[in-house]
Amino acid sequence: MYRAPVSDIAHTLKHTVGFATALEDGRFGEEMSDDLVDAILDEAARFANEEMVPIGWHGDRDGVTLKDGEATTAEGWADLYRRWTEGGWNAITGPEEFGGQGLPLSLGLAVSEMWNSASIGFSLCPTLTMGAVEALEAHGSEELKATYLEKLVSGEWTGTMNLTEPQAGSDLAALKAKAESVGDGTYRIFGQKIYITFGEHDFTDNIVHLVLARLPDAPAGTRGISLFLVPKFIPKEDGTPGARNDVICHSVEHKLGIHGSPTCTMIYGDGKFGDEPGAIGWLIGEENRGLNCMFTMMNNARLLVGLQGVAVAEAAFQKALEYAQERRQGKAAGWKGEGMAPIVYHPDVQRDLLTMKAMTAAARAICYACGFAIDMSHDPHGVSARGAASGAEGQADETGKWSARANLLTPIAKAFSTDIGVDVANTGIQVHGGMGYVEETGAARLLRDARIAPIYEGTNGIQAIDLVMRKLPLADGRAVHDYIADLRRMADEVAQSNAEAFGRTGERLARALEDLTESTEWLQERLQAGEAETALAGATPYLRQFGLTAGGCYLARGAGNGDDEARTALARFFAENLLGETSTLKDRVMAGADSLEAAAERALVVA
Repeated sequence: MYRAPVSDIAHTLKHTVGFATALEDGRFGEEMSDDLVDAILDEAARFANEEMVPIGWHGDRDGVTLKDGEATTAEGWADLYRRWTEGGWNAITGPEEFGGQGLPLSLGLAVSEMWNSASIGFSLCPTLTMGAVEALEAHGSEELKATYLEKLVSGEWTGTMNLTEPQAGSDLAALKAKAESVGDGTYRIFGQKIYITFGEHDFTDNIVHLVLARLPDAPAGTRGISLFLVPKFIPKEDGTPGARNDVICHSVEHKLGIHGSPTCTMIYGDGKFGDEPGAIGWLIGEENRGLNCMFTMMNNARLLVGLQGVAVAEAAFQKALEYAQERRQGKAAGWKGEGMAPIVYHPDVQRDLLTMKAMTAAARAICYACGFAIDMSHDPHGVSARGAASGAEGQADETGKWSARANLLTPIAKAFSTDIGVDVANTGIQVHGGMGYVEETGAARLLRDARIAPIYEGTNGIQAIDLVMRKLPLADGRAVHDYIADLRRMADEVAQSNAEAFGRTGERLARALEDLTESTEWLQERLQAGEAETALAGATPYLRQFGLTAGGCYLARGAGNGDDEARTALARFFAENLLGETSTLKDRVMAGADSLEAAAERALVVA
């Protein structure tokens, strides 16, 4: 059974990615202390262990039922959500102006990891609500903020993100949902949206949908998309839910995993509710600028999805380790007891378990580092990352650096970590052997739950494209090299420690960093030469190469000077057993384009 790994989470947050130093510097305000951070993590772990884990499996067993457009979630889930919001967990990173606690995002990520390990299906609901809060706070009118933000921050109401349509998956330029101005500041929304997470449920008495749609005179493509707020129930003047809006859940998907999460097909404007057809909505931001608003929501959502990969990997590792300690089979040289040895004593199983643990720790560090960069890009004295107040140019440069760092790490955090989630959950089934392939152990559920994460919030292939095409050119190409320089300093600290326990970690990190530098420069040269297709051919292996290299550096940094025996041993295992893959990945990045093109032309020809 999953138990929140508070020690590993706290250490990664505080010491691996730098939260403790920022805390000491007063970056997060006078009220934020180390004791408070520990208290939050401990209480979050208690809630996850005692409240969420015991009923989290109900979602997989019971799924969601839909009748007359109303969804009922699994046994105990609605009550669990009530207790969760009463505990203030939905509000921890929310804006204080609207009842939130205003805590750092990176601390919120550490807490969110525990929720997702306990049940990804349940945790998807607040994940989308938090995204809606961010988009509304950044782009909504004062009237919309006053009406909706406090209830969304508290979790009294939940939020959704409505992008996908049957003909438009990742290609948002193909969206067809329509919006028509009524003339009184409202709009009528018509269309169908699919794969809408928690588009309908029984947790709250209202659901706030953020919907992308086109106005009649909108430009073609993504430049003609607007964002609208469409509530399930239109609030009355006192703020309570009023008349039912013309939006309904038509069906829920029968999925491979995350069964407890209602994944809905939503119909807007079919005339079932209201005096006339059309769901009533309010514009968020400017007309035809909806995608910019939605990306405020999507960027942090991508990071939170990356964290889902970490969370399911942690749960899978714990389950596999527990099984390996109990299951006895065969003989093992290290086993001194009687009878058959627990399989944890077999080197092959040990390798599997250590790979699971090391990859999980690496992905955790990357996600936390991304969240920490976002926190550091928000200057507490009011200087934004995009400009400097008078006399504060240096501070603006610093926040700008962190903003670029966050942008660079977001696709890596999302894609690398969710790939790791699938890989680790898959290895967990292997450790279980035949018992992993049946539902009794719960190992299969973790793999099923993990498999969606590399797909939604932008497939991992799209994340690789984003990394190469948009993030490598940041700051004229300097942002990525500044980050690699920081990673190199971590590797140098290992080499300079001369700690025997690190083995060849410093050497392996240095080699991986050279590989990463070569790949990065080669891709940047291809982009400058106008050879985008050649660069894109290597985008996916490059992202994995980046994630492995960064993860190895973070593990070494977390081990300090080699005085933490367990973390040092894990960093060494990663460096000497897993990091060698970066050399092969570099070769795929720099030399794979020609063979890819040739094979695509000849071997993928459809008869």
